[in-house]
Amino acid sequence: MDTEAELTQRGHSSPEQGEGRPRSAFSGLRASLRSPWRRAGALGVVCTVFLLLISNFVVQPFLIPSRSMEPTLKVGDRILVNKLAYRFGATPQRGDVVVFDGTGSFVREPARGNPVGDALHGAASALGLAEPSDTDFVKRVVGVGGDDVVCCDTGGRIRVNGVPVAEPYLYPGDTPSEVPFRIVVPLGTLWVMGDHRSQSRDSRDHLGEPGGGMVPVEKVIGRADWIGWPASRWGSLPAGAAAGGPRG
Repeated sequence: MDTEAELTQRGHSSPEQGEGRPRSAFSGLRASLRSPWRRAGALGVVCTVFLLLISNFVVQPFLIPSRSMEPTLKVGDRILVNKLAYRFGATPQRGDVVVFDGTGSFVREPARGNPVGDALHGAASALGLAEPSDTDFVKRVVGVGGDDVVCCDTGGRIRVNGVPVAEPYLYPGDTPSEVPFRIVVPLGTLWVMGDHRSQSRDSRDHLGEPGGGMVPVEKVIGRADWIGWPASRWGSLPAGAAAGGPRG
């Protein structure tokens, strides 16, 4: 009888014995993911990481903060920048709308800020949720390495390598430039201008500075190929390669 009672007690205590068994490393994770809120949070983290990877290597959204590229791009547009456009040997062409890091050409080296705040802003900017960095710019390529760019001829047009440039993308009422200039673009650099010339600070504004307003090709982040938001403006950017002279 005592033996049976002892066996019965042991039988009832068997679940407790199981508690001492080693459990899979994923069992706790599976248990934690049973909560709908936790599952949603984990899914959100995975999606964010995936989008950041896409943004860093393939396509990055940029929020347009100014009027410098009107009417092509408007304030509040979110453009999708093709980071693969120039990655496999291709180079920027006249008429391309490009996003570039203006450090050293348009702006000086920025002062270091709060690392955590900079990282959070960088992540939000990479997802198109915040304005881009103060060192990032979007402009149109007017001249590539070796081009002779002159403004303006007797017809008020920019000439590239002696050929007048048709610029249908200019903001209505704007002239190609009220600032006369003549430059030869060094190899490996770009001469860039905004479509809304009277509202754009571009290569013309840095003529007397180190670099002369030229943007090194290696500073180009990518080519703006599409407008992703707002929905009413969805679509690809029209090709603007109307600049004169042979394609760079």
